[in-house]
Amino acid sequence: MQSDCKNINDFLHKLGFGKFDENLVKIALTHSSYTNEHDGRYTDCYERLEFLGDAVLKLITSDYLYKTFPEADEGKLTKIRSVIVSDEVLAKIAADIKIAPFIILSDAEASDGGRSKQSILACVMEALFGAIYLSGGIKEIEAFVIPKMLPLIDDLNNNRSVYNAKALLQEYIQANAKVVPEYRTVKETGKANAKTFFVEVLHDGQVLAQGVGKTKRAAQQHAAFEACKKLKIINEE
Repeated sequence: MQSDCKNINDFLHKLGFGKFDENLVKIALTHSSYTNEHDGRYTDCYERLEFLGDAVLKLITSDYLYKTFPEADEGKLTKIRSVIVSDEVLAKIAADIKIAPFIILSDAEASDGGRSKQSILACVMEALFGAIYLSGGIKEIEAFVIPKMLPLIDDLNNNRSVYNAKALLQEYIQANAKVVPEYRTVKETGKANAKTFFVEVLHDGQVLAQGVGKTKRAAQQHAAFEACKKLKIINEE
């Protein structure tokens, strides 16, 4: 279902955005499948705005983290930011604000559940940030982003999530499939007081990743972390 321009305007005003270019917003909401289906131009889909919005989001997040945690090293700041700007978090924000009905897709993509795909939801949010940035400046986006990120930033800073890949992986899989990942110990080596555990993490019978650790918990954590990187839940350079 697509909404007319007036409804889109109302939607954005309710989100707190006061300045925006209607044409840029329309482009930010338009998937390439729609422009391809209607012989549109490449510049009429959200991909260029997504590129810009991704950079704006990273700048806002980096600036906030740098000022908020003056004692944190670069590694910790990078890990927190990688989660904040991940597709998982952006898609969750998109779902929370109910942006899906406004996304413009081809009939085929819409029938294939495009409005619920994490990748599309995340890209639309980044493109929207790009459109708002060009229209009203970075402060408009900052006022929207920071309040939504604060609870997660606090959680990550306290090491409850940024270093807990198991929780991130479970949340991701449950959100998409309503089940929990399975951990299977495939091998143990070493003496009783100095063992090394080899663990696989599985979803729907398929091995997502493997991990190694001196305890089963550490091995599971390692496996979950590798799975998170593979699924791009955590963006590690």
